[in-house]
Amino acid sequence: MKRFFSNKLNLLLLAVLLVPTLALVKRPKYEYKFQDPSLSIEDRVNDLVKQMTLEEKVGQMDNKAPAIDRLGIPAFNWWNEALHGVARAQAFKTTVYPQAIGNAATFDKAAIHQMANYIGMEGRAINNESIRKKTTIDRYVNLTYWSPNINIFRDPRWGRGQETYGEDPYLTAKLGGEFVNGLQGNDPKYLLAAACAKHYAVHSGPESTRHKFNTDVSDYDLWDTYLPAFRHLVVDEKVAGVMCAYNALKGQPCCGSDLLLTDILRNQWKFTGYVTSDCGAIDDMSNPNGHHTSPDPESAAADAVLHGTDVE
Repeated sequence: MKRFFSNKLNLLLLAVLLVPTLALVKRPKYEYKFQDPSLSIEDRVNDLVKQMTLEEKVGQMDNKAPAIDRLGIPAFNWWNEALHGVARAQAFKTTVYPQAIGNAATFDKAAIHQMANYIGMEGRAINNESIRKKTTIDRYVNLTYWSPNINIFRDPRWGRGQETYGEDPYLTAKLGGEFVNGLQGNDPKYLLAAACAKHYAVHSGPESTRHKFNTDVSDYDLWDTYLPAFRHLVVDEKVAGVMCAYNALKGQPCCGSDLLLTDILRNQWKFTGYVTSDCGAIDDMSNPNGHHTSPDPESAAADAVLHGTDVE
């Protein structure tokens, strides 16, 4: 558990890492080292983790992470989407771009990069306002965007195929990479926003059985079709997050997969970002109508955590 929390909390509370809010406080001294923007992010995070109780750490592992008032840490909701513009912007007017499958049809990497950069800037404006109003516990106001969807669109009957860049692994990797680069920005210290590669992996329907479906593709198909785009975004583009999929792969739910999360993502690709489950994917692991690989919700949560799923 010590190793897990050390790894997870290197990107814990992206309110601290993404938004240098505390740097705007004009005072020469800080109550805690983690508040000091002149220190390295690693030093700041390590200091923050040392101040937190086990219960406070666990509280940050739900998408609706509560505030830690004694440390001056605001509440934070990880849930946000930006596939073709800032999603569900509520009272804010933001730009709506063509859906991802339409963007892919342009083959225009520069345009997708610029679009994602504009999304990040509009998201910043919303986030700044939510910080001012102290509404960061709400969905769709923070900077952890669960986009892009880089699943491979192999069957036109899959209802969410329009969210993807199509059926070609190479094109998907290149366009997904441009989206990540544009959204995350080029500041050497702070992300403009945090992108998330989803849904990891071998996820492209059937939609009606996605909560219990077990995929068992060949090793060739796994590595040649389904994983190239994820590898490119993780290894080459340094995407901040990865979302594990609903389905199972070779008998293990993707959010508790030895192969996907432990062997490939962490050990082979050296991913140091955060892993979030898809909505309700941890419940599927104990649900009799889902995968039912765990006897109860507590066991399902533990299985997901021990395999490297950081946020539910």
